[in-house]
Amino acid sequence: MTMFHQAFFEEASDLLADLEGLLLRLEEAPGDLELLNTIFRCAHSIKGGSATFGFTDIAHFTHGLETLLDKVRNGEIKIDRSLSQVLFESADQMKALLAVARGESAAAPDSAALSARIEAAILGRPMMGAEQTALPQPKAAEEEGWGVWSVVRSYRLHFAPGADIMRQGGDPILLLGQLAKAGEILSVVCDDSQLPALNEMDPETCYLSWDIELRSDWTSEAILEIFEFVADDSDIHLEVLGESAKPAEPAKLEEAAPPVLAAPTIKTPVTETVVASPIAASVSAAPAIPAPFSESAPKAPPAEAQTLRVATDKVDKLINLVGELVINQSMLNEVVQDFSMAKLPRLIEAVAEMERASRELQERVMAVRMLPIKHAFGRFPRLVRDLAATVGKKIELKTSGEDTELDKGMIESIADPLTHLVRNSIDHGLETPEERRAAGKPETGTVSLHALHEGGSIAVEVSDDGRGLSRERILKKAIERGWVTENDTPADETLYNFIFMPGFSTAPAVTDLSGRGVGMDIVKQAVQALGGSITLSSTPGVGTKFRIRLPLTMAILEGLSLTVGDETYILPLTSIVESIQPAAGDVRKIAGRAEIAMVRGEVLPVVRLYQIFGSVPKVTDPTQGLLVIVENDNHKVAVLVDELIGQSQVVIKSLETNYRKVRGIAGATIMGDGRVALILDVPGLVRETLSGDAALATAA
Repeated sequence: MTMFHQAFFEEASDLLADLEGLLLRLEEAPGDLELLNTIFRCAHSIKGGSATFGFTDIAHFTHGLETLLDKVRNGEIKIDRSLSQVLFESADQMKALLAVARGESAAAPDSAALSARIEAAILGRPMMGAEQTALPQPKAAEEEGWGVWSVVRSYRLHFAPGADIMRQGGDPILLLGQLAKAGEILSVVCDDSQLPALNEMDPETCYLSWDIELRSDWTSEAILEIFEFVADDSDIHLEVLGESAKPAEPAKLEEAAPPVLAAPTIKTPVTETVVASPIAASVSAAPAIPAPFSESAPKAPPAEAQTLRVATDKVDKLINLVGELVINQSMLNEVVQDFSMAKLPRLIEAVAEMERASRELQERVMAVRMLPIKHAFGRFPRLVRDLAATVGKKIELKTSGEDTELDKGMIESIADPLTHLVRNSIDHGLETPEERRAAGKPETGTVSLHALHEGGSIAVEVSDDGRGLSRERILKKAIERGWVTENDTPADETLYNFIFMPGFSTAPAVTDLSGRGVGMDIVKQAVQALGGSITLSSTPGVGTKFRIRLPLTMAILEGLSLTVGDETYILPLTSIVESIQPAAGDVRKIAGRAEIAMVRGEVLPVVRLYQIFGSVPKVTDPTQGLLVIVENDNHKVAVLVDELIGQSQVVIKSLETNYRKVRGIAGATIMGDGRVALILDVPGLVRETLSGDAALATAA
């Protein structure tokens, strides 16, 4: 069964993400029956899957939640703020239990306290806080008139497996063994009348059927779930012969799943026939959920064994392109056999078709890893809801451009920086309702997430309509740190960038959200590690906007090839402003050491790559070579090169993985002639040049 675990984990993760979004919508429309039904189906699917694969902790906890949701959708319990909070905490608990099952966490928070609150909600009792971890014990419960009772039923089960059950990997004896966990087995009768003679018997065919009588406090649906995956091909009938009620044992109250609680009434015996279906329509509360397989679940696959869901049309296009490549290969094979100059036009045509198909195949393969950025945006509605309650502010989250596609690895990496920015907007940017009223603004502040394509890159904007950045407070902190003097008057752009410095904070006190001077510098480092950049703009009293610019993928780079001596380098196209051939006098030295170039009245530091990497150049006179102007974080430098080769798409290979980390180099690629070309680290070059260290050396 372990081969199916990863599929279950992914489906459960998707269901939990959907569940969180549905719960947020439920707060706005608590009476939406369709919404409640969808939430119930999410919980039921998670419970059924976890029970099937032996993850009983998840199944037990979710069973109680499912019972609560069933009462809510039936109108027996009304949604209010406290119940809504319990539902959100339950979703969090399920995530924690799932992480343990996947092997991503050693232990999950104890479910007992939350299960007790769920049980209280089912009973219609006031829900206790997290610090109150248990319901009254049975004696106290009886004194208060709770009436803690458990319903016990007598069942007769007929189980005739399909003839092919064993060929399909099923084991009827193992399934019957699960009934022992449901209660007391009173009798088992095996019908072997269909057995053929020994010489006619097929060892993989099932000829037997069973009739079993048992007593159990499980519901009919819970018992039938044992046979859920063989119900389509089997003959299964379950009769309820009678039922009674008895006081619940004290131990029952300590189990993760809540027991059935009902008034102590004795019902007259009834006979009810229940025909098994592939999926039970509903399941009432039961003390435990059967695990059809091992009681101790097998170890989950390693966390790094990830998969990627791909739309069918993308796969179809890949298959079509592979077919075209096969045809092109056949054409080339035919042309090169007994080649003559008369076949040259056909050879050129075949090579051109192969090049076109290869380029399109490359684009299609990269598109397989492209996912909508809504996968990153999806975490923020819940985050904003919880933080708004924490800081006592009214906040609305607006998102747009969710269908903008980005590399899967990029989406996973950008989620944390975006979280920092959203938290910063909530804590620092937005005012309290009282402050907003005094400023003539609506009480509800807005945090916006927006994504859009810009050429070969993607821009992600995080903005708010809050108070904006305080120039005076930032300047004061910068003077205290010695970054500027009291006589300096830096431009807003320069001043605002100080918030990305390590340890910078203007918060008057440390809170759970901010104030320790960490966060914004981490954001900048994370964005730069992805090959992107971040800028911000702010207007006092109007709001602040952070803008992150990222390449679409971390695997393919649009670059400009250039040479220095016999070496070839790649400059990322998104970093290049322009290239010029300077005139005499445009490049000069200051104080006999630092070299600068005058470009349209702007003074730019000059970087000589041959000095940095120890190569032998063909050109040392800037007027005989070229200056390529590159930019990072609004800072420009002029890179001296021998000549430019042209623009091309290159596949990035990690130099650190295959060799070692080299300062000034972001990676490497293999050119068409088989030679290795180094990809320049523009942020690193700019940073080192501006810091005065123009002599970059390879790391030891």
